[in-house]
Amino acid sequence: MFFKRSLSQALKQFSKFPVVGIFGPRQSGKTTLARHVFKKHIYLNFEDPLIRSYAAESPKEFLREYENKHGIIIDEFQYVPQILSYIQIEADEKDRPGYFVLTGSQNFLMNQAITQSLAGRIGILTLLPLSIQELKTNKILPSKVNELIFKGGYPKIYAKFFAPTELYPSYIHSYIERDVRQLVNVENLETFQRFMQLCAGRIGQLLNISDLAVSCGISQKTVKSWLSVLQASYIIFLLAPYHVNFNKRIIKLPKLFFYDTGLACSLLKIRSFQELSLSSFKGALFECLIISDIQKQFFNKGHVPPVYFWRDLNGRIEVDCLIDLGIKLFPVEIKAGESYVQRYFESLTKWGTIADVDPSSSYLIYGGEHDQKRKAGNLVSWDSAGNLVEHLEKRRL
Repeated sequence: MFFKRSLSQALKQFSKFPVVGIFGPRQSGKTTLARHVFKKHIYLNFEDPLIRSYAAESPKEFLREYENKHGIIIDEFQYVPQILSYIQIEADEKDRPGYFVLTGSQNFLMNQAITQSLAGRIGILTLLPLSIQELKTNKILPSKVNELIFKGGYPKIYAKFFAPTELYPSYIHSYIERDVRQLVNVENLETFQRFMQLCAGRIGQLLNISDLAVSCGISQKTVKSWLSVLQASYIIFLLAPYHVNFNKRIIKLPKLFFYDTGLACSLLKIRSFQELSLSSFKGALFECLIISDIQKQFFNKGHVPPVYFWRDLNGRIEVDCLIDLGIKLFPVEIKAGESYVQRYFESLTKWGTIADVDPSSSYLIYGGEHDQKRKAGNLVSWDSAGNLVEHLEKRRL
């Protein structure tokens, strides 16, 4: 089953580059999207041992054999990074926009290779699991937010009707067995999975390296290394604090989030969306859903997300999300409650006083169903939040 993806438009625009890179976690739909948009390209998968060994041993002959007038899709190209030097030569010698389409699921290995070989020649895009708007467009958006949090956004959940309790444990196991071992030397894979579970339990919290080290029984150096692995494979991301013009009055540590709440629920041993509604993690997971979806909205436009949070040193004032659109800064507060409570706007009101921001530029996203304009700011339902970035970009001028 093919789902319409919001990244399709940006992918067509970026095909003016001789090389197009589509990066993202495994099973997020990169291959399906690439083959749908570039229907006439030859498809090659470097997870196939025969194709991979041929490309590694004779890269020049490999590219010559598969040369054609349309182009080539190379899936999981990070397995043969040396081929990028030969792709660079091809890109420089021949004027063929969008000829090479590369997909991969390991970010820092690819960026390192690209920095050395394809800088200025490649248009890079990120494809994450399905966003709220994509689920809505494909008419598969769950009616209840807790169900969405529990299911997550991986396409296979919706295309193959997998139960989250079936898909995610298998995904985690294969990810650790295959990707983690390639990225870093992990002696005890069970310890790494325990580390992932500890990270899931700290969603939305300030990153505390020493706490993770003590709780997992590993060194702080190992914590930093493993965090890099989780970031590189698009499992987690760190949300940076906004510090422009605020100097020493604010916190400098990032917050930890998962790109997919379904995966996080599995790590937290949450087995149903009914169980989620009673979980102490519900608020953090709702915040994770919204923050990660805002990230997706920017990535789907081909943009790096200008998304931050703000918190003073004493923790008395905190704004869950700040979206920096250059000439305008939009504060966003996130509350899991399904009913509106006036005190939800307190942080936004305090922020508005400090930053001299008009309340009409403030947004409160909550677990309810109604959108309203209030004196203290804009009240936005969780499903309407799927179009927040597009709405803000219209308001920025």
